[in-house]
Amino acid sequence: MSDCTVKIGDLVIGKGRPVAVQSMANTSTADVEATVKQILELARAGSELVRFTVKDEEDAKAVAHIRDRVREAGCRVPLIGDFHYNGHLLLSKYPDCLAALDKLRINPGNVGLGSSHDNNFKTMIELAIKSDKVVRIGVNGGSIDKELYAHLLEENRHQNTPKSDRDVFLHAMVESALQSAQKAEEYGLAADHIVVSAKISQVPDLLKVYRELGRRSKYVLHLGLTEAGQGVKGTVSSAVALGILLNEGIGDTIRVSLTPQPGQSRTQEVYVAQEILQSMGLRAFLPQVVSCPGCGRTSSTLFQSIALKVSEYLRERFPIWKDMGFRGIEDMKVAVMGCIVNGPGEGKDANIGLSLPGRGEDPKAIIFVDGQREGLVSGEDLANQFIARIEEYVKAHYQGGN
Repeated sequence: MSDCTVKIGDLVIGKGRPVAVQSMANTSTADVEATVKQILELARAGSELVRFTVKDEEDAKAVAHIRDRVREAGCRVPLIGDFHYNGHLLLSKYPDCLAALDKLRINPGNVGLGSSHDNNFKTMIELAIKSDKVVRIGVNGGSIDKELYAHLLEENRHQNTPKSDRDVFLHAMVESALQSAQKAEEYGLAADHIVVSAKISQVPDLLKVYRELGRRSKYVLHLGLTEAGQGVKGTVSSAVALGILLNEGIGDTIRVSLTPQPGQSRTQEVYVAQEILQSMGLRAFLPQVVSCPGCGRTSSTLFQSIALKVSEYLRERFPIWKDMGFRGIEDMKVAVMGCIVNGPGEGKDANIGLSLPGRGEDPKAIIFVDGQREGLVSGEDLANQFIARIEEYVKAHYQGGN
């Protein structure tokens, strides 16, 4: 983890603090109502920072209204403005936009060329300093600083043992991030106001880039596999890349950049990020449901439907339990097992577990509570009976922070 801490709104990240989950809205920022609705949805799902694009004047004019509406709803999630190409103009022209944001994201590859690059970047840094804002210097493999890359390629050609163009490209990403961060410090931005990222879409490339960043950087690092893709591909690629790096102690915040299915909630990227952290034992966000995959010993799909219903119930109910003042529920383990081979063992290992016999269900199942067999439940509504018992367990064990 980084040598620094950074405070963004009420959230502190870096230097051994819990790895924070980020997300990004995909609404038109100028559509205040839609953007506020999505920010609140993402925050409710557990996103601890939410970013949105500020691409033009209409977006910039909307930012203060978005901030006001989000805060009026009682949501304190830090808001991040994402700027490309014209950020220096928008932040200069619309001070209310700058004031409303908790953090700025600047891509050094998209702030101009030649002298305009340095001038535009300096303008944004000076505005951030004046308004006491955190800045993420976010390099992206799809929009790298072309002049820096060309310079490094030329240097490489004169080496006795030149690297491949791809290795130079990845090195250029790291150099762009670190040189820009160092420039920001020279302009007066404190290290505890800087976050660095260098995202790319291929897992092996990301590992190389962040391992170099981890060796060389003192800054808080935001971690993510950009353009990860849809569904299984995006989820698995993100989990592999982020899991490896987090296990090596690299990364202070993460975002999972999933392409949503048409009409799918944006919250999926939040849930995947949480699962990555929870599966590694780094954070606890929700009660975990252990369920078996099923095999030839399971003669029905009953346990599958119960596991799905219980998982959905826990996710929906958890925020309500938190609002009711219950504490520690995120560490609860629930088991839904389909047969007698592993069912009793997993049921006993869970705080509360359900184990079906696998064949010949009436249907009926054993319930285990804190390692002890409590008894049998039977009938057509096993899922509802088990959910009712979970509710009783929560009230008995977690009310008032027990």
